Amino acid sequence: MKKSVCLYFQVHQPTRLRLYRFFDIGKDSHYYDDFTDRTILHRIAQRCYLPMNQLLLDLIKKHGKDFKVTFSITGSALEQFDRYEPDVVRSFKELADTGCVEFLAETYYHSLASLANEGEFKHQVEKHVKAIEDHFGVTPKAFRNTELIYSDNIGRQVYDLGFKTMLTEGARHILGWKSPDYVYSNPIQPGLKLLLRNYQLSDDIAFRFSDRGWENWPLTGEKFLSWLKAAEGDVINLFMDYETFGEHQKEASGIFDFMRYLPGILLEDGGFEFTTPTLATRKHKPVSEIEVPDPISWADEERDVTAWLGNELQQDAFNKLYEQSEKLALLNNAVLWEDFGHLQESDHLYYMSTKFFSDGEVHSYFNPYNTPYEAFINYMNALSDFIIRIDDAVATFGQEPAPKAKKPSKKKK
Repeated sequence: MKKSVCLYFQVHQPTRLRLYRFFDIGKDSHYYDDFTDRTILHRIAQRCYLPMNQLLLDLIKKHGKDFKVTFSITGSALEQFDRYEPDVVRSFKELADTGCVEFLAETYYHSLASLANEGEFKHQVEKHVKAIEDHFGVTPKAFRNTELIYSDNIGRQVYDLGFKTMLTEGARHILGWKSPDYVYSNPIQPGLKLLLRNYQLSDDIAFRFSDRGWENWPLTGEKFLSWLKAAEGDVINLFMDYETFGEHQKEASGIFDFMRYLPGILLEDGGFEFTTPTLATRKHKPVSEIEVPDPISWADEERDVTAWLGNELQQDAFNKLYEQSEKLALLNNAVLWEDFGHLQESDHLYYMSTKFFSDGEVHSYFNPYNTPYEAFINYMNALSDFIIRIDDAVATFGQEPAPKAKKPSKKKK
């Protein structure tokens, strides 16, 4: 039997906060840095999304149904594409129309709702599914949580939402001696099939490709093929950020040439086939259940959630934000709900991380703030204004509008 290769890319752009000062609280409720969002998105669209989408389209035209690829695109990213770079949406639609691309469901706002509020988690997943249907005309059948965050309980929630396949990290402390290159199942809901990222092979492309100090540099297609052939298992899951191509790994590194060449030599070898998550779990049966009592993710060496909730600053911001859920549930205020969604984006908490040691370089690359405390203060200022708006709305909720004063009637003479 041929080995399956599942090539999956995550697409996300955060809604960045502007410099929001203490004196803005109660006076200005626009929290977002629209100029920076537009500037960064335009740059990444030119460097990554448009050229890489064209490259993948060319590969599909060349190899037909033999080449397949998978995406998840957050709602926050789709909003920015619609607003600033509609050509990116059109290029993804071209890929969708080939029938060789699977689009996954996830949280609309790239949030940590799965760790905080089951109702909000469900709402965001359903909102994201609708957004994918509206943009690309397909209904997601498999699920990928924010940052591959997963636990047995989260898997149970995902299964209850109707998904039979979910992606997560092949974390060493969970797998032990087991290989990530098989399909596993959730112990609470065995009907949920799990695909685990082969982080060694994925990171060889995503992080080490242009590192001249890496003992295996330069990475060639033939070298990577030999590593794939040495992997034991049914399905090799190569999961990475889409921005790997052209943004994190610059075009001059040869990353586009590598991807243009790789599918051909895999297919010519005869021992591999490209697949998508849904097809992979239809073809390959789970070899066993895998227990994940505490949440894991694909972030940092620990592969846990400490990148977002590892210090008191992050936990304080997280708790204060989700404390607003109950009050918001009373309100039918679309503007407040939208701000609640964007304030949930996990990036805001990531910027507050104090993990400067083993993973400091990765955190600093994605961080617009000079210090975690600066990120915390800016976020909490915006959150304070948001809470004031909620409290004001709740205070007036259900109140009958004051009757209009009647004009005094003219006395008849």
